[in-house]
Order: sequence, then C-alpha cells, then structure tokens
Amino acid sequence: MKRLADPRKTSDAEARKLIADLPAVIWLAYGVHGNEISSPDAALETAYHLLASRNDKIVEEILSKVVVLIDPIQNPDGRDRFVHNFEVAEGLRPDPSQLAAEHNEPWPGGRTNHYYFDMNRDWFAMTQPETRGRLQAVLRWYPLIFTDLHEMGSDATYYFTPEADPFNPFITKTQRDSLEWFGRNNAKWFDQFGFNWFTKENYDEFYPGYGASWPLYHGSIAMTYEQASTRGLVVRRSDGELVNYRDTVRHHFVASISTAETAARNREKLLANFYEYRKSALDDGAKGTIKEYILPRTGDLATVDRLAGNLAFQGIEVRRATAAFSSGGKQYPEGSYAIALAQPAERLIRTLLDPQVSMEDWFLKAEERRRAARQPSEMYDVTAWSLPLQYNVTAVASNETLKGSFENIPPLYRPAGQVIGTNPEVAYLVPWGIASSAKFLAAALQENVHVLTTDRPFKQENRTFPSGTLIIKVKDNAPNIGEVMARLTQSTGAEAFATNSGWVDQGPNFGSHYVNAIPKARIAIAWDQPTSAGSAGATRFLLERQYGYPVTVVRTQQLATGDLRDFNVIVLPDAGFGAGYEAVLGNNGAHHLRDWVQSGGTLVALGPGAVAFLADQRVGMLAISQENLVHETAERPATANARGTNAPAGPATGATGGSNAPAQQPNARVPGKLITSEQEFTKAIQPDTELPDSLHGVLLKAKVDPENWTTAGIPENVYVLMSGRAIYTPIKLDKGTNAVYFMGADQVLASGYMWEENRKQIAYKPFEVVQKDGRGNIVAFTADPNFRGYMDGLHLLFLNAVFRGPAHSQGGRGI
Repeated sequence: MKRLADPRKTSDAEARKLIADLPAVIWLAYGVHGNEISSPDAALETAYHLLASRNDKIVEEILSKVVVLIDPIQNPDGRDRFVHNFEVAEGLRPDPSQLAAEHNEPWPGGRTNHYYFDMNRDWFAMTQPETRGRLQAVLRWYPLIFTDLHEMGSDATYYFTPEADPFNPFITKTQRDSLEWFGRNNAKWFDQFGFNWFTKENYDEFYPGYGASWPLYHGSIAMTYEQASTRGLVVRRSDGELVNYRDTVRHHFVASISTAETAARNREKLLANFYEYRKSALDDGAKGTIKEYILPRTGDLATVDRLAGNLAFQGIEVRRATAAFSSGGKQYPEGSYAIALAQPAERLIRTLLDPQVSMEDWFLKAEERRRAARQPSEMYDVTAWSLPLQYNVTAVASNETLKGSFENIPPLYRPAGQVIGTNPEVAYLVPWGIASSAKFLAAALQENVHVLTTDRPFKQENRTFPSGTLIIKVKDNAPNIGEVMARLTQSTGAEAFATNSGWVDQGPNFGSHYVNAIPKARIAIAWDQPTSAGSAGATRFLLERQYGYPVTVVRTQQLATGDLRDFNVIVLPDAGFGAGYEAVLGNNGAHHLRDWVQSGGTLVALGPGAVAFLADQRVGMLAISQENLVHETAERPATANARGTNAPAGPATGATGGSNAPAQQPNARVPGKLITSEQEFTKAIQPDTELPDSLHGVLLKAKVDPENWTTAGIPENVYVLMSGRAIYTPIKLDKGTNAVYFMGADQVLASGYMWEENRKQIAYKPFEVVQKDGRGNIVAFTADPNFRGYMDGLHLLFLNAVFRGPAHSQGGRGI
C-alpha cells in the first residue's frame, strides 16, 4: 500500500498491477466513546463470525479480497468507568426506565479517556497517546475504509453513511460517491432484517478531527455509524418500545459485515480511487496558487517546532531550512520550516493550514433561515481549526517553489535546549514567551531552584529579553546550579544565556521592583460536579503531562469548607451541563473562596461557566456582567452576512447590553395593538430580552495589553476558540484590567462562520480579565483557553496565571 500511496515512486503501469493484486484493507473501529457500549461487543461478534464461519459465501469473498483490521475497544478507560457505574447502580433485574440510575452515569461519565478527552475530536490535535498510536497504525496500513461505530440517543434508530451536509470542501466527489455504495448495501441488509435506519442527518463531514474524517484526507473512505443506545441491558423509548442490548450489538454486527462485503465487491475500484486521489493531490499541489507553506522559526520557537513536528507525524512531508532563505522578497531564518503542497497529503495540508475552510453558500443561507425561525442549527461541531491560528504561529503561503538548503524532519521533531555561555558570575537568563521556557520553569520549581521573573522587557549586550524572562542568580542557588541548568535546558528544550553582569542597557535591573521571586505554585483544580469534565481534564493534562507539573484535584464541594491554605492557586474549570458552581458551593463556599483570595491566593476561572459564578451579583467576586443580545434595528434580521470569508466587514455599531423590559404579572392585560403587515408581525414576535445566538466554534482575534503581569511574553495578538453565547462587559479601570480583549468588528473573525450580530457585539469585549482582591488576584477567561487541549497558542497566558500569579499576590502564612 505504501507504494500505491506515493505516485511519485509508482508509475501508472505499476499501479495497475498493484491494484490487480492487492487486497483492500479496511479498519473497523469500535468504542471510542466508552459509554457507547454496544460496538465493542459487536467487534467480538464480527471477529468470531469472520474466523468461524464455514461455507459462507460472503465471508469467503471478504477473506479472499479484504484485510479486516478490528480495533475492538478504542477507549478502555471510559468503558471501564461505564461498566463500573452500571454494576454499582443495577438492581434485581434490568430496569428499562430512562430515569433509572443504571442509565445515568455520575461525573465524569464514560465517554472520555483517562484525562477526560473526547478522542473522537483529537485526530489532528494528537494530544493523547491513544490517538498518536492509532495515527501511526493508519499510516502504516493506509486502510481504504475506516468505519467508526458509535451510539446516540435512545429514541433514535440506526444511522449510517452517507453523511449529512456540510461536507469539507477538500473531500472529493469520488469519495462522496463511494459513500453511497456502503449506504446502499447497509440499507439492503437492514431492510432484509427489518431494522429501522436513516442517513444524511445530524452527522456531517466538515470537522477534520474525527476518526471518521481524518483518514479521508489521506485518500480513504471514512464513515460514522450510530446505534440508538440502551446505556445498559434494556431501555424503554419515549414511544414505549423496549430496546434490548443484544439488538444494538446485532445492528452494529450486521453493519460491520455489510461494510466488509461492500469493500470486497468494490476492491479494485477502491484501490484505483485511492491511487487517483493521491495522484490528483500531487497535481493540485503543483498547479495551485499556493506552492508552499512556510513556518518562520520566530517568536515562540518551541511552539513553531511543535507544530512542524505534529504535521510530520500526520504523514505530511515537512522540511527544515539548514540555512537562511528568501521567498517573495522576505528573508526567513535558518530552522524555519517549509511544507510543499505538491505531495500526496496536499488536501490534509490545506485543511489544517488554510486560515479558512468554508461551507457551501446554500448551506449557510439555510442556516440563517433556521436561525431566524429559532430552529436548531445543523452545524455539528466547531467551524474553525486552522492550526497556525490555534498555535498562534505565522504561516506564510508562498506562490513559488522554495530554493535553498532543506532537510526532512522526523515526526514529533523537537530541537534540544542548551545553555549559551559557561560558568556565569551573576545569573542565567531564560527568555520568556516560549513554551519550552515554561517547561523549564515547571521543572526548576520542582527542583527548588530560586527563580526571579521580570514584569518589563530589558536589553543586555544587544539582546532583548521579553517581559516574564526568568532570572536564575548564581548566588541565590546551590553550588551545582550550572549542572542543574545544563540538565534542565537539555530536557525541556529551553535556551538559557549566561551573564556575568547585572547591568542592563535598557529596562529594569535584576533588583528592581519590577522583578519578583516566583514561589513554587501549589495548584488545586476543582474536580467533579459542576465542572465540565473536558475542561477539568484538559487543564490537568496540560499541567501534568505537557508541562510536567503536579497538581491536586479537589472535589468542588470541598472548596466550600476545606482548609485552602495548602494552595496558592485554585483553578475553576468551565462548568458543564446542569447545576453550576453556585449550586455546589453556595454562598458560604463563595465567601470561603473570597477569603482565600483576599489572603493572597490566585483564583483562575476558565470559561463562561466559571466566570458566570464569580460575576453573579449574589457572589460579587468579579465586576463584569454577561450581556443580552443587542437589537440594532426594530426587527431582527432574517439573514446575516456569511462571515466565513476574508472579506472586510462594516464597522461595529450598537451599544453593549440589551433591553430589560419589566416582567409582566401573570394574566395581566396589555393595551391592544393592530398588526397591519408581515413586517410588523415579525417585529411583534421578537423577544424583548434574549441572549446572543450560540456560536459554533470560531477563532477570534484578540489584542493583548502588554503592561499586565498575566501577559508577560505574549505577542500583540492571540487567537481564541469561542463557542456558545456568553459575551461579557469590559471591566472598569477602577476594578481591574482587561488584559486581553477582542478586536473590532471588522477584524475580530479570524476563521469560521459567525453570526453577524455576534461579530458586532463581541468587538472590544474581554477574553481575559484580571481583578485584584485584597492581597490576591482573580484571573478570569471568558472562553476556556485549554479547550480540547489543542489551543497551544494560549498555553502561556494560562501558565502566566498559575505560575506568575503567586509572584503577584502577597500571600500570608500558609498561602
């Protein structure tokens, strides 16, 4: 398959011979969501049937033409949690009531893996080891078919391909046509057995991070199958019908065998289409306007390296410049990366690196009509994921083939760190603003290295050091500090500069009041209800696994009464569905938290669920408020401009806030009013007060206040993944600082599709607010900076809050 996968090394004649001889490889993937329980058992039945059947013509055809790869349980951690919770809750006999405890899991549920990541959103992000291992195997086998088997709500039936609109534009017509083959054969078998089913609804093919989407961009056919879940052994649907677990397993089994049968009967077509896909990708890359993507190795060098290495891990050819080069009249330094589009993975490159992947106009217009009528959206997931924006690194689209000296990089390539200079008399300086420097700090604090940090940039010997730069004075540390520095820079990838003088040419000296010691961060993360398991898990994962720093997870209710003096940082993850922080902590818990902050603690709130609690008037810990929708005109527009393009938008208008009509008394009469036109009717039915419409994951551009301690080392702009409908008022100058706020309406949308009203209203509203309270600080992010663990460009903002926060609070004993 590897020969067929690279048309540069295989002629058409050789390809025809391979197509005639090779089997079709298919991958059947089960149980990526641990509480979607039927598919792993269907995997066992599928394997048994294929191995044990004798004289079965369908099985014989499959085994003669197809290599079937069975991934029986993608998420053992989640399934184990579900099974444990079910066994704890079950009674004398299976209970079909949907309200029964056996059908309703406690926090965090079994959907996610050990760190509460949804691994069916992680394919291009590759944050989890399970995902990376699976990607390696996919690129080793190049399966022609990848089928991901899931479960959905109990009142549904069975869903299979073709997928719903919208489709990602980098999925080819041939791939879309091939989906019909599998759907039709599934339908034939389901009809024969009398199973109910549906297609082309709910589950789209736009987001590239699913198991049933990422393989498409290497030329496979990828599909999602969904079975109505029993979440146990039997469940009663809302219409009264009982659904048994054995039937759900049977449905997935039939779909699995049907899929293998279709692959066997279309073996040569599938192989030929795969080869043509890879060949046409080469041609598109060679003929397209964009010839190469350049990742200049500037700014946060470690994050640039991480992006390049992650792209290489996904089967994309990435080259590193071994000398400086030029393109389009610009110079790029040695170490910069280049990705040629003329390669078989061209469509994956475009999908991941293009700043905008747009939906079809007809679908967007239909979405606007549904929105105007208050009907549910048919967008299934986020609409933006451009990796250069998520990593906050520069990606330059070049219209010329690059010339210069380059070498291919291996997957997950990471340059080693180093100490520049030896045996300094005064200090080691570690420039901030680089992810590897944060890893260094996390390691240094654990080894009791005495570390200072500066709140202002300074210049020494013609080198500028940004705000946040770490200063490790030789005389403040143990005699072996040189050995420690060499070891820590090597292991973390950080660069440190040895200096023999405390004299600086510009900026504060090392003894300035702008320079503070960094105490060891003692971090607690709120755990359990009401937190979003995804937010809590991603935050813990970022600190523990990506930056190697230990944390304590504390049941949220214990924050209400427990002795918090063990911690100088507490993180409140975003809240999930259901009751919020107020319901769990109550007024007493809020007062307890506030006392801790005023005693010198740093409280970090992530996302609208945590911010809403602190900003609640009954709690009063954060001086901002959530806004209602601004109505600019007498009636709400029935359509809005498609902001999924780079076209300039008009200036922002309107004011913050929304109408707040007094509530009417029950059964109160109101003055009569004549409605004489459709336009007046449309106006009359608009709500007096409502929240903005919910966003489907857009990337927004935000501006950074460089003077605040939380933004040390952060570039002028960052990009924020915004979902939902929460927009907050800016904080007043006498209350705090808007450390990061969204750009104006004509610049704020960087990628994705955004409602016009939201685009105007979110302009100049805060993303990060910092409020002093007593001797401590509250740092509030109105959107979760750790969303899905893949917003690498926001890592340092969050880490500034947790690592630099204690340096900017005046904690007393125990804090």
